[in-house]
Amino acid sequence: MTTAVTRPVAIKIDQNTRERIKKLAEARQRTSHWLMREAISQYVEREEKRVAFRQDAVNAWKEYQENGLHVSGEEVVGWLSTWGEENEQAVPVCHK
Repeated sequence: MTTAVTRPVAIKIDQNTRERIKKLAEARQRTSHWLMREAISQYVEREEKRVAFRQDAVNAWKEYQENGLHVSGEEVVGWLSTWGEENEQAVPVCHK
């Protein structure tokens, strides 16, 4: 098992934010340090997902430009409108 090496990093925050973090940490029965680490961790995870989502969209656009395969909005809406019904339609097939 590998152990993550942690190193201290200093950030500058205004007094108002510092007090808000302290109050929130007290309400959650955590330390301000824990709260800031958690906030940073959640932010980084969310932004990584956002970057990956955007890259997927860019890749899909490039693929569409190369091969022209697509499904129209009407086809998707028609398919979605049958979800959960007895006669649920199959996923629309991509076409040019």
